[in-house]
This record gives sequence, C-alpha cells and structure tokens, in this order.
Amino acid sequence: MSSVSQTKEQILSALKDIPARDFLATAKDLLEVLGYQSDRTQELSGSVDDFIQEFPAYSQNTQTSQAFRKHVRSVRLVFQVTSDEIASVDQPTLGFEADSFDKGQQQSFMFFAVELKEETYARGWYAQFTREINKRLSQPTVVLFKTIDHRLTLSFVHRREHRRDPGRDVLGHVSMIREIDPADPHRAHIDILAELSMAECSEWIDIHNESHNFDGLLAAWLDKLDTEELNRRFYGELFDWFKRAVEEAKFPSTVSAEQQVIRLITRILFVWFIKEKELVREEWFVRAEMEKLLNDFGGSDYYRAVLQNLFFATLNTEMDMRGFSTKTEPSHRVFSRFRYQSLIRDTKRFKSLMKQTPFINGGLFDCLDDEESRSAGGIRIDMFSDPDPKDGPRAAQARREAWRELNVPDALFFDEDYGLFPLLNHYKFTVEENTPIEQEVALDPELLGKVFENLLAAYNPETRETARRQTGSYYTPRAVVDYMVDEALVATLAEKVNPTVDDADFWQARLRYLLDYADAFEDANELFEEAEAASIVKAIAEIKVLDPAVGSGAFPMGVLHKLTLVLQRIDPSNERWEALQKERATQRAAEAFDTPNQHERDDELTEISDIFERYRDSDFGRKLYLIQNSIFGVDIQPVACQIAKLRFFISLAIEQKKDETVDNFGIKPLPNLETRFVAANTLLSLDKSVQLSLGQTDAVNRLEQELNENRERHFHATTRQQKFDCREKDAELREELAAELEGAGFSPDTAGKIARWNPYDQNAVADWFDAEYMFGFDDGFDVVIGNPPYIQLQKNGGELGKLYKDTGYETFARTGDIYQLFYERGCRLLRAPQGLLAYITSNSWLKAEYGKALRRYLSERHTPLRLLEMGKDVFENAIVDTNILIVRHCHNGVAGKAVDMDRLSDKSFPPTESLWEELRLQGEKPWSALSGIEQSIMDKMEAVGTPLKEWDIAIYRGVLTGYNDAFVIDNDTKEALIAEDP
Repeated sequence: MSSVSQTKEQILSALKDIPARDFLATAKDLLEVLGYQSDRTQELSGSVDDFIQEFPAYSQNTQTSQAFRKHVRSVRLVFQVTSDEIASVDQPTLGFEADSFDKGQQQSFMFFAVELKEETYARGWYAQFTREINKRLSQPTVVLFKTIDHRLTLSFVHRREHRRDPGRDVLGHVSMIREIDPADPHRAHIDILAELSMAECSEWIDIHNESHNFDGLLAAWLDKLDTEELNRRFYGELFDWFKRAVEEAKFPSTVSAEQQVIRLITRILFVWFIKEKELVREEWFVRAEMEKLLNDFGGSDYYRAVLQNLFFATLNTEMDMRGFSTKTEPSHRVFSRFRYQSLIRDTKRFKSLMKQTPFINGGLFDCLDDEESRSAGGIRIDMFSDPDPKDGPRAAQARREAWRELNVPDALFFDEDYGLFPLLNHYKFTVEENTPIEQEVALDPELLGKVFENLLAAYNPETRETARRQTGSYYTPRAVVDYMVDEALVATLAEKVNPTVDDADFWQARLRYLLDYADAFEDANELFEEAEAASIVKAIAEIKVLDPAVGSGAFPMGVLHKLTLVLQRIDPSNERWEALQKERATQRAAEAFDTPNQHERDDELTEISDIFERYRDSDFGRKLYLIQNSIFGVDIQPVACQIAKLRFFISLAIEQKKDETVDNFGIKPLPNLETRFVAANTLLSLDKSVQLSLGQTDAVNRLEQELNENRERHFHATTRQQKFDCREKDAELREELAAELEGAGFSPDTAGKIARWNPYDQNAVADWFDAEYMFGFDDGFDVVIGNPPYIQLQKNGGELGKLYKDTGYETFARTGDIYQLFYERGCRLLRAPQGLLAYITSNSWLKAEYGKALRRYLSERHTPLRLLEMGKDVFENAIVDTNILIVRHCHNGVAGKAVDMDRLSDKSFPPTESLWEELRLQGEKPWSALSGIEQSIMDKMEAVGTPLKEWDIAIYRGVLTGYNDAFVIDNDTKEALIAEDP
C-alpha cells in the first residue's frame, strides 16, 4: 500500500472515532494522522465567554459575535504549529521544541476545535464563525467544526498584508471542506484531507523550491485549497470525456454531435447537483445497480432506458402522470410516458426509484422531438418517441433506422478509466455558488459557467482550434464580474433612489456596503432610513438588466446574487418584497382583458402568498421574481441560452427542501425561462419604421399585451398541458399580430419574422433581436452588461463585415471587430437618460484607427464614467489586452475616471480610488489613462513633434496576431520544442 493510500485509510479510521469520543481528542488524532503535532497549547475551558476573554477583539458585539455566542457549544485550542515543528518533519532526530504556546508568534499556525449546537449550517455561517475566531488572532488559524450530528467542517482564512500597514493582516476569503460525514465520507473529502497532510505539503514545498518552514507550509495550504486549480483539473478531465463522447456517441438528428453532447452534459450536471439535495436517487449512477436493473447492460441501453426516462418522463412530468407508454396513436409522442420497457429487467424497481424524484419542470428536460404526428416521422432530436401506428412501411423503416442510429455506449458513463460517472464521483459538488469571501473546496454551480464557456468555445468555429489547445481562456473571472456588477448597480440605484441625506459620496458608500459580501451578516438597516430601504426594494423590483451576449450566464448570475444579497440585508423578512409582488399582480389584474384573466390574476395573488409563506426565510421568492421581472439574456448560440437557464434553475433549486409528507415532496416546479433567455442575433434589429394609425396602434397594443400575458402565464406553467396550451396560444397571437402589422404597412419580411419567432423552439436562432416583441417592453434596460465576442469583421472573407455594413451602425469599420458594434447596440438598448452600460472587451479600439468612430460615438453621444485598462492577465491563456468601460446613456459632459493597471505597482483588483485619473476625452482621438503631469508632457510632445499619422505611411491596425497557429501552441508542443532544443 502506498503512503498516500495508507494516509487515506488512517483518515477514515480517525473520522469514524469522532462521534464516540471527546472532540478535542479526536480532532488532535485526525491532525496527527495528517502529520501535524505539537506540544504548544493552552488549556481552555471550552466556554465561548472564556475564549472571548482570552482572545479579545476590537469589536466585540457585532451581529456575528452574537451569533457565535448563540450557536457555539465549545471552542478549544488544539495546538500551535511553528516553523520548528514543520522543519522537524524532515529532520525527526531533532524532535519537537519544548517551548510553550505563544499567542504573539505570528509565524505559526493555530488549530481550534469548535462544537456547534445545531445539525446543519449554511456555508455562510461557517465562514462568519471562522472569521470571528480569526479576527482575534494574528496567525493563520485552521478551525475544525463539529455539528450536533457529528459532521465535520475544516475551514481556513486567507490573509493578505494590509495595504497601508505592513504589520497588519486583512482577513480574506474563507476556504472550507464542508460537512464531512464521519460514518460515510465522500471520496473527494478524503482526497482533499490527504492533500493537506504534512507529507503531501512537504512534497509540494520541494517541487516548488520553497523552504520547510512556516512560509512554505502556508504556500502549500493556499495552493491546495485553491478552487481555481480544482476547477481547471475537473475541466481538463471533462473536456477529454467530451471529445471521446463526440467521437463515440451517435445521434440521428441533423444537430451536430458537439451540440448533442453539450446538451447531455448540461442535463447530467444539473441532475448531479440536485442529487446533492437528495432529489434524485444515487442508484441510477451505480454500475452494480444498473446491471441488475437492465436486461443487457454494457451496450447502449442505459442512455435510452434510464437517462431519457429520467429526463423526460420523470423530471419533466408530474408525479401522478407517470407511466409506461401504450405505444398507441394517442400516446406515441406523449413524452411524459416511460419508454423502453423491454430493455428493463425489473420494472417494479424502476418505477419505485423514479417515484422518489419530484417533478422539476423548467424546460431543461423538454424532449426536443416534434409532438405533432406526421407520417414522415416529424422532427426527432432526442428520439424519445414510439413508432406512429399510422406509419407506412417506408416511414416505419426510417424510424427503425433512426432508432438504431441513436447509440450512446454505456461505457461512456460507467467505464472506470474514462466513464463520466467515475469522473464525477472523484469530485465533491456543492449546490451553493462560491463567493469572494467564502469558498467551499468543491465544484460549485459557477463551475458550469467555466466548463460550458470553454465547451462552447471548442464548438464555435471562430474559436475552435485555439480552445481545443488552450482550455480556460474564455470565462470572465468572478472578481471581474462582481466588480462590473457592483459598479453598474451602485450607479443605477444611486440614480433611482433619493437618499434622505444629500451627500452623493456617502450615499454611494452606503450602497457599496449593501453589495459587499464581506458585510453580508451585519445589520444594514442601521445605515438606512425606513424610506430609503423601501425605495431601494422598489427600485430593485423595477430594474431591468440585459446581457446581450449571455454565454454561460456569468453576468446575469452575478446580478441575481448581488440583488438577492441587497434584499436579504434590507428586507430580511421579505415583507417589502412580497408586498411589491402583490401590488404588481393586482395592477395586472386591473388591466386584464376578460374574466378568465381576472381569475388567473386572483390565483396569482394566492400563489405569491403561498410562495412567501413557504419560503419566508429563504431566497426562493427573491430569486424567482428577480428572474421573472428583471434579468434577461440573448445569445446567438441556443446551447448557450440553455446553459444560462441551467444555472438559474440550480440557483432556484437549492433554495428548496425536500419534504416527503407533501405533494411533489414539497418542491415547487421551476419556472420556464424561454422568454427570459432567447437565442437571437443581438446586433440585427427589426425594421419598425412604419408609423401606425391610432386604430392600428390600439389593435397592435391589444395583441402585444395578450402575447405578453400569455408568456407570463407560460413562465409559471407547471403542467405539460398548461405549457402546451400557452404555446398554441402564442402561435395564434403571433400570426394575428403579424397580419395586423402587415396590414398597417410593415413589410411581409418583418411581419413574417415576428410570426415565425417561436421562443419555445430550443434549436432555433432568430436573425434579429427586439426587446418589445421578445421581452414585452420597449422603454430600454437600466443596465446592459457583458463580455461581447471578439471577432474581426474581416475574418472568413469579410463575411461579418458584409452582414453588418449597411445596418445603420455609426461605429462600423471594415477593419474593426464585432465588439465595437456591441458597444453601439448596447447603448441603443439603454433606458434614456440614465441607463448604464458595462462591458469588458479588447482594448484595441482605444487607440487603433478602426476605433475612431466608436471613440467619437461614445464621446459625443454618451458619458463614459469609468475606463479600467486591465492588461493581458484577465483571461487565462488569452493573448488580448482588455478594458472595462462603464458608460451612462445621456451625454452630460461630466468627466469620467480612468486607470491603467499595467502602470500600477500595486496590482490589487480593483484599484483603490486614489489611483484613478481624470478620463480626458478628445472625440475620435485615442483614449488613455494618463495623470495630469503625463498628459501635459504628451501635449508638449505633440506640439513640437510630428504625429505618426502625418508621416507618409498608412497604418490601419495595431497588433494583429494573424495566424495564431504559428504563435499559440499547447503545452505538449512547448515541451517537445524544449526537449528538441534545450
């Protein structure tokens, strides 16, 4: 047995002792197994009061301190580890130093054992308790928590040097290995604990040429608790599986294999996350169980008989509607029926396991086969339908051939060497997204964004070759997302809400405090008057945010998290938020066209009351109505919209608790997000230049309102029949609206586009975008935020340039990039006059010739507020310099601010306010972040010198990477070149 395997066995043994013995003793035993020992300790009684007295803090009576006193049963010091103990691991003959515990020795580790009073705690509570202990100590401190049901959590605070006082530390984010079950620990928990052992850390120290002392051990811990490294490792393994699946799996539809596999991964990962909530049985993913359940395990029956039945006939079907298809004409395309009964050996066991999964809804598990019965077979993408009894011989033969073409080998899921489930079982998943201040060492839902952003890049023809060599290059880092979201929301709320004290700087500081995760557990109402808090909640209820290139949903999710945080802090009981939702529903009821609609609105009021009664202490109601009313996304790739929706589904699912005593196990079915995230070309608009007469306007308005009401009805629809009825009605209303518009003078092309746009077709892409027809409002967005794509318009023979050349863009430049058009389109989509745009893009436009029109457009039409030049290090492996730009819709002449991080000695992100300079705009001239002195020098140089533009040469573009294959290589190629010529 290897030393690592032996350590893992010892960890398992030490964990099993935890429920039976004193926690201080078992914590010490576990740490000893990991190689940490010391005689340096101080005996504490265990009482919280004694701990607080022994280790006082500057602020003793915060909300967190009060919660710490309330929930902690005992807190004791295990021991202190210094460089002496660390060095003695490699020099055992020296023995441990006999020196005593030294509270003032900063170059040491503290280990504490803390017993809690309840069975389970949210991750945020562990983070707050960890910070409460660490703020009383000057050393890095590891805390071992034990709940009343003996679950173990290990947590550690990252510290950084104070920017102005090098002698002080600032507490950073908390990393934790959460809720280890001593009786049945997850494999990943054992792996992570083993990685933290002194032996593994010593090996890391040697590999990285660190010293065997405090600094070396600290560096090892920080590296091993780094979730980014965990994510990279997981993505690399999943990407290998993705490539294998694309090669080996066969799908009969015209949809590409890459798309089919991405959709399959999407569905499986969602299931994997809700499995953490015990909403799906573990047995479905255990090889031994499936060998007993299926007649012929080992071929390709698992995908058909288990996964498809789980996806379409279970998660997407009400519990009382489930049953096997009769294969008759009425049910051959009813996708709520189980299929492939002949492949299942134990149908009783099969139904019993499926019965333990609630109806989830949400559209993620909609079968994409065409529901209409057609003799030719119709559209069958998922192939989850029976033969049509009316099929003739030719159609029946085509159906059999298509059925045989669907082949997803069982080995792709179960093979121990390359199967998906063994891969997933190597990792611990958590349903809570990590934040900048608390990170569980596990795979969280944000990982989905990183995974799928890169899978999309690998699938997208524009980025395929680079993405397949360099993983991790396309996802906007969380810190950047949070910064941009904060800037956009602070500026928006500052405009929408009037403070009681007329002090703009103080008002913005208070709003930033509301959005800061680090203060999440402090009482925000102390800083806000009742009227201010009420106005903020109302402003949030009215806000509209769009990501015009949504990708995997990083920015919309960032907005959801931050707005939810604000509501948590100023409306903890949900009273204001609930009242606003009822007020909105009452208003819609008053506007209803007919009596049935009136009844529906009354039902909506009842539903709102039920939601807030059931989820009073949860974020479910906050998130649900933010998603319904405030957050929207567009992307030209349908699968990207699917992934963004997936993240929102998970975010809602984690707020629910399973209760086997009530209908559907107490799980409220998820909403349908087809009209919140749409697949469309954001850059192309509808031609709406026709002026309607008053009568025509009334008719169009009536149809548009009916269409919007129907889509809101679909958002909340939970049964298959309700969704079907809404979709049928949608098609009728679109046809009526198109006819009315064409009769009023709209071109047949424009009217036809409106009629043909079916938001429920998950494979279709609209070649236009219009917020009025797609989202139901036309007065603009308060915030447009995102990371638009970077694609040269001259690529592929200038195909994109030709597409957008005559579409009315003032910023169009033949040699430019598509993101320039996104800037202009984003500004057009803003609500006048105070809407706010926040983009991160390449910064080439700031100085390049092709950026002149964009610089002029932004300078003369709008108000740039903040320009942050980021340099090259934002996107992992990326070769492009980036900038963040915040722009106000109106042009008010107010001077913005700018900073270039490449020119700063302090690279901390975001830069402190004192480092920002005035942004000097000169129309189409290049923009830069220069200080007053630097700008003065530049002016003098220009006054006496000859600018490059006046030389007898022509430069159209700056740095052009051109043939990236010649310059961008993967690691294997790099190593081969080095070996060839060291």
